[in-house]
Amino acid sequence: MSGIRRRKFLSSAGLGFAAANLSSGSAAAQQATRKPLDISEYEPKSMLRVKETRVERARFPVIDIHTHLSFSKVATNGVQMSDERNYLGTPQELLQVMDRKNLAAMVNLTGGYGKGLEDAIARYDKAFPDRFFTFTEPWYSRFKEPDYPNFQAGAIEEAHRAGAKGLKILKTLGLYLRENITSGKLVTVDDPRFDPMWDACGRLNMPVAIHVSDPVAFFTPTDRFNERYEELNNHPDWSFYGKDFPSNAEILEARNRVIARHPKTQFLVLHVGNFAEDLENVSGNLDRFPNMSVEIGARIGELGRQPRAARKFFERYQDRILFGTDAVPHGDEFPQQVFNEKLYEIYFRFLETDDEYFDYAPARVPPQGRWRIYGIQLPQPILHKVYYQNAARLLGIRDASG
Repeated sequence: MSGIRRRKFLSSAGLGFAAANLSSGSAAAQQATRKPLDISEYEPKSMLRVKETRVERARFPVIDIHTHLSFSKVATNGVQMSDERNYLGTPQELLQVMDRKNLAAMVNLTGGYGKGLEDAIARYDKAFPDRFFTFTEPWYSRFKEPDYPNFQAGAIEEAHRAGAKGLKILKTLGLYLRENITSGKLVTVDDPRFDPMWDACGRLNMPVAIHVSDPVAFFTPTDRFNERYEELNNHPDWSFYGKDFPSNAEILEARNRVIARHPKTQFLVLHVGNFAEDLENVSGNLDRFPNMSVEIGARIGELGRQPRAARKFFERYQDRILFGTDAVPHGDEFPQQVFNEKLYEIYFRFLETDDEYFDYAPARVPPQGRWRIYGIQLPQPILHKVYYQNAARLLGIRDASG
């Protein structure tokens, strides 16, 4: 190497070393001044300037097909051991909000059974006809009795006589109920011991509102790749990953076998068919099962982040999608589902407007995942069906929505 070239090389190398040292020192300085931030305290404010539409009142009367106005007082691993009920709000309190939001009726899915069911129906349905409808639930505490299949079918008939409009299946079946009620092997959704119950619902024209699974993220490890990490970290008992829990696919396959075996029974599969993350899968099931419909409770967070696919889904299945929120009247245990006016305004905004990038829940921090949603601006005829007409047809009530 010539002297001139050697001097240029050393000069260049020296600058490189200096730059590297400067960069290293800068990084070290940044590291020294960087303050750690707990993810739970992170509340970024969007800098986007986009249209914000407040929809205070639904364009058409609404039937909220998915609410919880009463709960069992005693429950063990999801199994009700008593027919006594807790009530989270008075009918008078609810009616004030309903009238402001244009809610024609609310369906209380967790009405229980036996005396508790009768009390719930008397408190809501009979006191305020056509404003409240109540569903019954299986009597799981008697599951081990030798003649349980016939007993449960008979309980459905008694519930129907008492005024129950349908049957609600919680994820107790498939994820909590075990052969010894709370221990032993999990009882599958398609266990033949429940066949008489499904048949009774079909015979009595009582729709089955069925929820047997959860977001697919609940069936994957709670790690840095899980988009619902914060939610599962806050509620570790919501995770169904590992142990002896079936996969999400196995649960849905068992549910599908039930729907196929009972074509005369109408199944309202809650939470967008329990698979809002995969609308192609839900579409395939709707095409396969004419006795299946879906509702949107607690899933606009999923639908709203895929607005083009969601709009096509609503257009294609406009006669089989029902409005629901999964709302409860009071409390903050489930902030995405608290019964308040803001919750309904968000649902109305999602369905009625083309607004962009807004919160899917009224909670301080997005409860399901850190994303925002987009409105799908449904045409009025489809909106009318989703808000009211589809639910009225399923419940067998007169269409009074105008």
